[in-house]
Amino acid sequence: MTEDDGMDDDLLTIGTFAARARLSAKALRLYDRLGLLSPAHVDEATGYRYYRAGQVERARLVAMLRQLDMPLARIAEVVAADGPKAADRLAAYWADVEARVAGQRTLVEYLRGRLSGRSSEMYGKFVVETVDVPEQVVISETRHVLAGELPAWIGASLGRLESAARECGGVTAAPFVVYHSEVSMESDGPAESCVPVADEAAARAWVDKHGRTAGMKVRVEPVRRMACTRITKAQVAHPQIMAAFEAVEEWIAREGLEQAGPCREVYFADWDAAGAEDPVCDVAFPVS
Repeated sequence: MTEDDGMDDDLLTIGTFAARARLSAKALRLYDRLGLLSPAHVDEATGYRYYRAGQVERARLVAMLRQLDMPLARIAEVVAADGPKAADRLAAYWADVEARVAGQRTLVEYLRGRLSGRSSEMYGKFVVETVDVPEQVVISETRHVLAGELPAWIGASLGRLESAARECGGVTAAPFVVYHSEVSMESDGPAESCVPVADEAAARAWVDKHGRTAGMKVRVEPVRRMACTRITKAQVAHPQIMAAFEAVEEWIAREGLEQAGPCREVYFADWDAAGAEDPVCDVAFPVS
């Protein structure tokens, strides 16, 4: 008997099943190995695989999902679900794909501007000014984090710090995030979320009691002169925000100033309530 010979009326050889599913036997063996579509029966003596006709639809579904470059784990979730749940999981995956492609499209436009020598045109869209920031006591949380993880971490860490600040005299100024080193897809900072608080002694007591295991600390931010530009919620997204940082750096050099510390993002608005075109953040560099 060969692997393409029939076993009985209910089971199909891999060759017959592959023809009905419009797939190759090689693809079916791969799906079996990946745990996405197992044969209904494997002959112990020969190792030949046999399938049921009812598995054809699943085989075709797996093949189409793979054409979407869907990761194997998510394919398994879709094919294991029933009806509407499977459709919902496909929709969720495709929403992630579209968000990623939108970000890549924006990055391409940004890079085209740089490579074509239109950087000055991009920078000209940002108004840069200097402001004096008084000394501040801050409670902070520092984390090594990659760019893809950054938005979620910023929101979560500032939430934790603002909650702690309620026991430290309250929040006295806009929260901010300091980048002590580059954060990108390959470089993980670190970044430091900071919330200014009113009572230094209470903040230090709170951190000693609750915050050390979470990497929180209290420090005093000195008086600083900041060069900054204000951006909208839409512009906070990567890579739009890169143009804002570069615009401030270019302005600092043009004005003959020196950078006097790590760059930061100052979040002065209610993020959840803000619309895409509402100002929410200052991109800032300490200068001297």
